[in-house]
Amino acid sequence: MRLVLVLILCFGLCSGVPAHATPPERSVEQSIRAVLDKQTTDWNRGDLDAFATGYKNSPDILFIGSTVRRGYAGMIQSYRKGYPNKTAMGVLSFSNVEVHPLDAQFATVLGNFHLERSAAGGGNADGIYSLVLEKTPAGWKVILDHTSSTTTKKPS
Repeated sequence: MRLVLVLILCFGLCSGVPAHATPPERSVEQSIRAVLDKQTTDWNRGDLDAFATGYKNSPDILFIGSTVRRGYAGMIQSYRKGYPNKTAMGVLSFSNVEVHPLDAQFATVLGNFHLERSAAGGGNADGIYSLVLEKTPAGWKVILDHTSSTTTKKPS
């Protein structure tokens, strides 16, 4: 009996929605997926300011990649430096997205990203990410973004 329960719980967690998910948890997942969909649309339009509204505008938010950075203002500055134009931004897509509500206020998200770009734009890029989102009066906002590139640069 315990093995069956463990398998049911594991299946639910691995699928991105717990097997015992209640309608409010499904609503949380739908709301968070809507934030990610909006970010993808905004990015693909070349609108960094709109894309950034998916993050909480706070000096306390964290960005983890090759370094640890803090704060909304620094995030905007970093994105503008790394993606100065639409060619450098390319076309963003997310896959293997898993939303895991932790409670009514917080959730985690795991997934993969792909940037389709020309060689002039920096070439394609792929990676994985984990996010922590907080439910704010303005909706769900990213408060921690841990993104790692899995793309290896080819020797020139």
